[in-house]
Amino acid sequence: MSLNSTPSANRVHIGFFGCRNAGKSSVVNAVTGQELSIVSDTRGTTTDPVQKAMELLPLGPVLIIDTPGFDDEGHLGQLRVRKTRQVLNRTDVAVLVVDGVEGLRDCDRDLLALFREKNIPYCVAYNKCDLAPVSPAADNELAVSALTGQGIFQLKETIARLAVNEALEPRLVGDLIAPGQLAVLVVPIDGSAPKGRLILPQQQVIRDLLDHHAMAVVTQDTELKDTLNRLGTKPAMVITDSQVFAKASADTPADIPLTSFSILMARSKGLLETAVRGAAAIDSLRDGDTVLISEGCTHHRQCEDIGTVKLPRWLRRHTGRDIRIETSSGSDFPEDLSPYRLVIHCGGCMLPAREVLYRMKCAGDQGVPMTNYGIAIAHMQGILKRSIAMFPDLACLLEH
Repeated sequence: MSLNSTPSANRVHIGFFGCRNAGKSSVVNAVTGQELSIVSDTRGTTTDPVQKAMELLPLGPVLIIDTPGFDDEGHLGQLRVRKTRQVLNRTDVAVLVVDGVEGLRDCDRDLLALFREKNIPYCVAYNKCDLAPVSPAADNELAVSALTGQGIFQLKETIARLAVNEALEPRLVGDLIAPGQLAVLVVPIDGSAPKGRLILPQQQVIRDLLDHHAMAVVTQDTELKDTLNRLGTKPAMVITDSQVFAKASADTPADIPLTSFSILMARSKGLLETAVRGAAAIDSLRDGDTVLISEGCTHHRQCEDIGTVKLPRWLRRHTGRDIRIETSSGSDFPEDLSPYRLVIHCGGCMLPAREVLYRMKCAGDQGVPMTNYGIAIAHMQGILKRSIAMFPDLACLLEH
């Protein structure tokens, strides 16, 4: 991934929902001006969510998601409906496409109830207005025709308005450092590092520092001590990959703030306070307890993969307990968390904040503590207090 491309997690996620044959895919194609989805008169043509990252004026970088009909039937149909429900968890703006000839159906009402339940900004597009006149009854209702283009411009304007109202400026690191100050980033290059590039959190931190007119020096963990000695000035902070937290802490003088990319990502997704509170559950794990280690992306597992190898090893070593480990990745986050004593989540760099917050709420509602990779590692290595010292409101949590 190049440094100037917009990651999917930072794009506004726009989901199109509705019953089969309401014309969702036709409306998607009309809105995007592309043949993004296959269109057919056959009910249920869209069998899996179809998504595309693009620039959509007047909004900017977006991820368009076309979903299967929410009234799909049979065993496969129910699996498709389940996929559609998962899409809702990462949708910033929902568009309900209604067959304007038939009007609202039970399926549409069910979707509207879900939008409201999940607090998703939404609008209703009554399609096929060229065949049946529609009189919208609310500000978020529109009459459109995917065939003639009527109302499509207004639909895009409505989506943009809802998205702007929904958008929150994520806080990563720029507000923690003054213009002209220096941050040292510790990036280990080992067997698990992607060849020829930096991972997304490292890219995003560098960009955020540059956007705030701060400076970044990037070094490996093996050269950190030498780098600090050569600088000639004390950096404002050191930000490290969590996997080398202990070494970075040992090599960084106590008067230099230290944190990790994973902790900053948890902050930007709204998970940080929950993660700090959840870390204490590590010490109460017992033999036979099951821990869910969840990643938001899917990638090829290396021999020393952090989620499936290193974290389980560190957990068992720290607790001295025979702990069971289960993993999930991508969109496959379990709705039922009752089998788990603890959830340890990745930084969530590939997930929109809405989905991370949904997962956090799932855990909270079911009484299951949740933390993240960076916080868990810092806790197990005895440096959690130091790693969150730059956030005084959180540091005081460790005093209680």
